Amino acid sequence: MKPFLVALQFLTRLPVPLFSLPSEKTVGYSLLFYPLVGLMIGTLLITLGWLLRDAPPLVVAALLLTGWIALTGGLHLDGVADSADAWVGGMGDTEKTLAIMKDPNCGPMGVIAILLVLLLKFVTLHSLFIMQNWMVLLYATILARTLIPLLFLTTPYVRRHGLGTSLSTHLPRKLSIFVITVSPLLLFLMTGLDYFWLILTTILTFLVVRFMMIQRIHGTTGDTAGALIEITETNVLLTAALLVPINA
Repeated sequence: MKPFLVALQFLTRLPVPLFSLPSEKTVGYSLLFYPLVGLMIGTLLITLGWLLRDAPPLVVAALLLTGWIALTGGLHLDGVADSADAWVGGMGDTEKTLAIMKDPNCGPMGVIAILLVLLLKFVTLHSLFIMQNWMVLLYATILARTLIPLLFLTTPYVRRHGLGTSLSTHLPRKLSIFVITVSPLLLFLMTGLDYFWLILTTILTFLVVRFMMIQRIHGTTGDTAGALIEITETNVLLTAALLVPINA
């Protein structure tokens, strides 16, 4: 259970009892439980939406977004801001991009990137609440976190030290492939063809974002991994609002 608790502690702000510092192997194995944590986040958001089912849609969308940020502590939004600042300020240079990404200050592009992500999530949550299409939240939270073991399985970690080093070094390859395959398959079997677009969107998002990482920094960092989660969640919500039938 310890790898699961490590994943839960890192990805959420839920109170988690960890009585000792986890080993590097435990940290690496925690990646296997990222989709499960995504399931928990999605379930909690759906529960909140159900409890607010009689409230005005705009209020529900705002409270859902607030709850989403509170659950994750804005962890991945920080990755969006740092990555946006670095990509623009780095001007194509790898070392400059990595240096800006480590800067704790948030520049104008970081602020704009966060605002755009929150705006897109807000309007899509509003649309999905009106359609009462709650399953999309599970797709967004689970698939986005399923991409993280895939990212560390296929992409070099470019920092010499840090949490990502333990994740990439001690990630169990065979179990990771199993988790990466089974998570979307179970979602698909549960919901059918109406939601297949969301899986395709997730795959396309991963390929594009990973290509950008390889082109610019020759790998990934914790910030770009966090940005991948936020971008994937947003793209899944947008695709659902635009393409998934109302009666799905």
